[in-house]
Formats: sequence, C-alpha cells, structure tokens
Amino acid sequence: MTDAAKVVAVTGASSGIGEATARRLAADGHRLLLGARRTDRLKALTEEITAAGGSAAFQRLDVTDADDVRAFVSAGRERYGRVDVVVNNAGVMPLSPLDALRTDEWDRMIDVNVRGVLHGIAAALPMMRAQGGGHFVNIASVGAYEVSPTAAVYCATKFAVRAISEGLRQESTGKIRVTLVSPGVTESELADDISDPTAREAMKAYRAVALPASAIAEAIAYAISQPSEVDVNEIVVRPTASAQ
Repeated sequence: MTDAAKVVAVTGASSGIGEATARRLAADGHRLLLGARRTDRLKALTEEITAAGGSAAFQRLDVTDADDVRAFVSAGRERYGRVDVVVNNAGVMPLSPLDALRTDEWDRMIDVNVRGVLHGIAAALPMMRAQGGGHFVNIASVGAYEVSPTAAVYCATKFAVRAISEGLRQESTGKIRVTLVSPGVTESELADDISDPTAREAMKAYRAVALPASAIAEAIAYAISQPSEVDVNEIVVRPTASAQ
C-alpha cells in the first residue's frame, strides 16, 4: 500500500487493461471510481475490490457523451473530495481496410478513442487546476508510432491521443502531470470488435504473442507512484518475444 493514496477515475474499467488497472491500483491503496457501459461487470469488480479491503465505486459511463463524462468525474469529487488521476483507457478497435468503407466503424473509433480522451480532459482539467495538481494517464498503443494495413483509422486515433497528450503536457508544466502509455499486443477484448474478415484473420497472427493486461497496469501504477516533481511522459510496453 502506498503512503500517497490518490483518487483515481478509470474509464473502460469493465475489462482488459481498465479492469487490471483497477485491481492493481486498489492493491496500492488508491481510492477508485470505475466507469464503463457494462455496469454488471463494474459492480462485480467493485465488490471484489471492497471485499479485499480496497476502496472503489462505479458509475455507468459512455465516454462519447461529454455530459456523461463530466458527471462521472464530478461523482468522484463528490464521493472522495477530489480527483487526482484520470486514466483515459476506454477504446475500440474495429479494424478494416480503408476500401471496405466501414465509415460507421471509423466514426466509432474517432468518437471513443479521440473524443473520449478529450472529454476526460475537459471534465477533469478545471478541477485539477483548482485543486493545484493532478495527473492524466492516456492509453494509446504502439499504433501511435506506426501504421499497419487494416489499422489506418485506428492508428490515426492513437496518433491523435499521443499528440493531445504531448500538447497537454506542454501546456500544464508545474502542476499537472501527463503520461502516455502505449501497449503492444495485449490480452483484451479489443479484437472482438473486428467485423471485417480480412482484418480479423490478420489479427490472429498478430496477436499470437500477447502481454497480460496486468503488465500495462504495472506501467500505469509506476507512473502514478512517482513523486510529484517527476512526470513520466511516455511508456511503451511490448512483449519481449514479439517484434511488433
């Protein structure tokens, strides 16, 4: 348990990296507000954490709705008195070749992966400035550094998260920390969103070697645990056995 317990709001907390992060941070003694659309999973996770002696609450959250995200962050402040960290984790990955013209899926990725992060920043930034500090942890991908076939739009959204994070860092020196965490292939439900058969088949080989979600949770916990004068800006985490 850390001596500097923080209030942490985690989006996309019902599975994968978000769920693993909730468990890891709860074990460190942080107080959590968990958000996602699947409240049945959030409820089970919250009960597990509290039964183990941790502190957690949950609220249904759609990160594409700016009002919903503001209400989520406000709920954390109302419950705990402040919000120290926002982990902008919610994301989708319905890959497809551009000539498949799956424009609805493109829009969905832009709405969740980019607007969702911006909504998290907009909801928490004024509060963090008012309380004199805070920390944004934005989850990107190795796709924020490279582009592969079928992943053009997905990678574009992650390049955007990287750019937004760097801009926020430059504008927030001295008070608010910003960390970009970019996972390589990680065990999650992201690939379940892939409806295009070409992309789905390609992803089977790409995901043959994958990190457990707990590995990304460890990176997030590390960044959060640093003293206030240390800002861990970017962490890229890949499987040792993979060239991807």
